[in-house]
Amino acid sequence: MRNRIVFALAILGVLAGLVAAYIFGIERKAQPPAFAPVANPYAAAIYANGIIEGDQGSGSNINIYPEVSGPVVKVLVREGQPVAVGAPLLQIDDATQQASTEQLRLQAEAALALLNELQAQPRRETLAIAKSQVDLAMSNLKIARDQYDKRQASFRIDSKSISKDALDTAGDTMRQAAVALDVARKQYELTRAGAWSYDIANQRKQYQALLQAYRSARSVLLKYTVKAQVAGVVLAVNSTPGSYVSSQGSYNAYTQGFDPLVVMSASQSTLAVRCYVDEILVSRLPPPDHMQAQMSLRGSNVKVALQFVRIQPYVSPKIELSNQRQERVDLRVLPVIFRFKMTTPAMAYPGQLVDVFIGSK
Repeated sequence: MRNRIVFALAILGVLAGLVAAYIFGIERKAQPPAFAPVANPYAAAIYANGIIEGDQGSGSNINIYPEVSGPVVKVLVREGQPVAVGAPLLQIDDATQQASTEQLRLQAEAALALLNELQAQPRRETLAIAKSQVDLAMSNLKIARDQYDKRQASFRIDSKSISKDALDTAGDTMRQAAVALDVARKQYELTRAGAWSYDIANQRKQYQALLQAYRSARSVLLKYTVKAQVAGVVLAVNSTPGSYVSSQGSYNAYTQGFDPLVVMSASQSTLAVRCYVDEILVSRLPPPDHMQAQMSLRGSNVKVALQFVRIQPYVSPKIELSNQRQERVDLRVLPVIFRFKMTTPAMAYPGQLVDVFIGSK
């Protein structure tokens, strides 16, 4: 019985080995690639990495930073939305600046009211009071002169009829009344002349200074509404209502750095490709009028012919694609910019990395 069991197990093992050998010996065909690998379309070409960006005369994309600080109250656009020049993008809380602007406006209006008051002088009622004071001073002088004339006449008739002290007192009173009349007349002339020109000029300068301060505050108030400086397309909005922003931009909790508040590009009917050519290949670049290029979109079989735009004649470290600003990079590259026409539906987006081959016509 034991030998039969061992014999049966041996037969089963042989059969299992034969089945396994058959299964593992089956030839499996390799799956076709999801897309064709990148290939050089020209007889001789230079390979370069590229990044898609907005097509514009200078720079890459349009990075918008606020000139003021505060929490975002409202986001007025969405990503991918075309906007015109001056279109509002975001609203920052401006309650404090509004109060300061209103205060300066009221101060300027108060200074203007005082300036108008000075220019409107003399006031008719004030001039009438000054004229009445002149009349009163003339009456007082007449009374004092009459009193003095009476005492002097009495003294001439009989020197003992009035004391010398009473006569002198009456004379002093008359002279005081004459001086008071002169003061009243000068005060009347001063009132009739109106405000002094220097006072008016000083008040005008104060009004202009307050007016300029109000205009400056109002200009700052307008900056709390972030607007598009050029027409284009909104690529990214890096803030939400309630987030605090400053002139450094919006804080990104993932990268722990500051990003632009809004990123825009020019009209996307055409896009640009910024290629970075290795410095050791720069000497092999064909002349601009003989340059042709083709880009391949990674992960697809899409290939697009490119039109040469310009060369940025400044060789820089190759840190743009990796964004490693503190990385020690020995490789330096020359930026070359091409252009291609956007299709519908969109096949490429700004910020996308592509492979570019640069050849000669």
